[in-house]
Amino acid sequence: MMNLKGTPALTDSNLMIPLVNYGINCMSMGFLVEETAPIVWRGLMVMSAIEKLLRQVEWGQLDYLVIDMPPGTGDVHLSISQNIPISGAVIVSTPQDIALLDAERAANMFQKVNVPVLGIVQNMSFFQCPKCKHETYIFGAEGAKELAAKLELDVLGDIPLHMNIREMSDKGQPIVISHPDSPEANAYLRLSAEVMKKLPGSPR
Repeated sequence: MMNLKGTPALTDSNLMIPLVNYGINCMSMGFLVEETAPIVWRGLMVMSAIEKLLRQVEWGQLDYLVIDMPPGTGDVHLSISQNIPISGAVIVSTPQDIALLDAERAANMFQKVNVPVLGIVQNMSFFQCPKCKHETYIFGAEGAKELAAKLELDVLGDIPLHMNIREMSDKGQPIVISHPDSPEANAYLRLSAEVMKKLPGSPR
C-alpha cells in the first residue's frame, strides 16, 4: 500500500506516466479524479477506465504487474480477466464470516473464467498489543485457513493488524522499508515469496 499524491504526466504519445514510490510504478483511478470526488461510474465507464489504466500508461519494463481489485465479482473483475492474460489471482480476506463469503465467491469466479487462484491471504489475522505483546483475534481465528482448506488452496500468508502498518501506509512508507527487521515486515516478505513461488515459470 502506498500513499501517493499527484496527477500523472503525459508522454509525447499521450501515454500517462505512472507515479513512482520506492522504485514501484503505480497508477490508480484515484489519480484521475479530484481527491474528494465520488467515483459514481456505470459499467461502461468502469471498463473504459480499466482500458486506460492498462493500455494508456507508460509502464515500461516490469517484473510484475499487480492489480488491486475491489471485493466482489463485478464488471471490474470480469473485464480484467477477459482482456489481459492473468498469471494468477490472490484472494485476500479478513477472518470473519461475512468477508469470507465474498472471498469464496471471488475464488469461484476466477476458477470459472480459467484464472488460476494462487492462494488465500489472511489479512488482519490478529492484533498484537504493543505493550504486552498479547495476540487478540478481533475478527476471529483461522477463518481464511478454513476456507483455504475447503477450496483446496494454500494459505499464502498471515498479515497482522498492527499500528506500524497503518501509520507507515498513511505516510507512504512500506513497512518493509521503514521497519525492515520487524515481524510485520517479515510477514509481507514471506507472503511475497510464496506468491512468487506460485507464479508460472518461477523457481520452486
